[in-house]
Amino acid sequence: MDIGMNLSLFAGASIVVPFVAALLIVILPQKAARGLSLAGGAIATVATIVAWALFAHSGSNPIDFNVFSIINLEFIGFIYDKISVMLATCFVGIGFIITIYSVGYLSPGNKEHADAPSRRFYAAFTVFIGAIAGLVYSSTLVSMLIFFEITGACSWALIRHYGTDTANKSAMKALIMTHIGSLGLFIAVGLLFMQTGSFMVTAIASLGSAWKSGIIICIIIAAWAKSAQLPFYMWLPSAMEAPTPVSAYLHGASMVKVGVAIVARVLVEAGAIPDVVGWVLVIGAIVTMIFSFLMYLPQKDMKRLLAFSTISQLSYIFLGFAFFVFGSQLAFEGSIMHIFNHAFAKTLFFLVAGAFSYSMGTRMLPKIRGVLKKQPLLAVGFVVAALAIAGVPPLSGFFSKFAIFSGSFQAASGNWVLILIVVVALIETVLCFAWFLKWIGQVVPGEPSEAVAESKAIPKTMVFVFVVLIIMTVASSFIAAAWLS
Repeated sequence: MDIGMNLSLFAGASIVVPFVAALLIVILPQKAARGLSLAGGAIATVATIVAWALFAHSGSNPIDFNVFSIINLEFIGFIYDKISVMLATCFVGIGFIITIYSVGYLSPGNKEHADAPSRRFYAAFTVFIGAIAGLVYSSTLVSMLIFFEITGACSWALIRHYGTDTANKSAMKALIMTHIGSLGLFIAVGLLFMQTGSFMVTAIASLGSAWKSGIIICIIIAAWAKSAQLPFYMWLPSAMEAPTPVSAYLHGASMVKVGVAIVARVLVEAGAIPDVVGWVLVIGAIVTMIFSFLMYLPQKDMKRLLAFSTISQLSYIFLGFAFFVFGSQLAFEGSIMHIFNHAFAKTLFFLVAGAFSYSMGTRMLPKIRGVLKKQPLLAVGFVVAALAIAGVPPLSGFFSKFAIFSGSFQAASGNWVLILIVVVALIETVLCFAWFLKWIGQVVPGEPSEAVAESKAIPKTMVFVFVVLIIMTVASSFIAAAWLS
């Protein structure tokens, strides 16, 4: 059996195993749910790591795999290249890490939300892991659309976990807003087939300028909905009604990354891309970036602050994609690196917020002070995550933002409008650093506030997760840079 077939088997396992585990969770007794979810996540993670190793051993040349076709028309296919194998390993691995965290978080000892493991939570979460792997590997618009919709259904089920009226409304808002955006992907599928007789993403490269622009912009609209960019942003802050492990996966490595992942795949495969696509991307990115920064300034709830921060950080990725259209490969690679880096840093940040809720009974930042004295690991996690998101060296966010800005300035040379946009984005990242520095000074040093002084120890499973994520938040840029170069 050749390396390509072995690679396909392991990559396929990272998709199929979580779905099988979820089915077993549904049909077997409740007490088996947690163990099956952990097993499914663990096997899927190992499978992606093996697939990464096999791909590297094969010479790192892209490999296409036809999964399902009828009369030479490929409906479902996967592609294994440097982008897909890296992002799939990241997203699946983080899903497994968050599953470990949920073992401690979803318990009667949670001071904010006393809870217990549920079959529905673990089934939906495990399917989510498989679906995000399937989407990242997808090489056809049909398979992208299938996994796109599965992630939407999973997010609906997970956001409404607590069953309150607010949670139910938030879940429905997420479902409706992302489905409105998904109409763009449906239209793109139909137009691509009408023009080329194919569903392959690579078929976009054969189109004329007008049709190519129209189809890519339709896909961008779907991506904006999933990645909570304007005008679709409102579902993401509302999704904070979900348990923190869900919020971490939605914001760190799954739901919001669906959008940027499909745009990255299209840009790689579409050949020469008309400038109009770049202008759509750059205007959407800078407007969303400014809006989201202004929106997270008044936030006191840590999860809502991080929600708007996520929207802003995804704008950097779209900005890098825009300047790739204008000619910068460096900006594109910076954006891919930022997807990888942001996944670990933002997951860490959200799980710290969850640990505050678990141990202190609150995630309201004005009530949290002096964490370093009482909960040093959480203090370190808070600082590392905040500085990484703000782009402070030597943490991960600095290197990917540096690549995005360097490539953007290079591509914008001679165009004062584009130069101005890059300067505004650079100012935003400086202000982001200042704002997070303010909260570090508020939360970490000093004498413990009442909530912190009365906090309880976090479970060992959560301690393990924090150690892993702190290490990865420092190391992810070096891994991504070495791999992409």
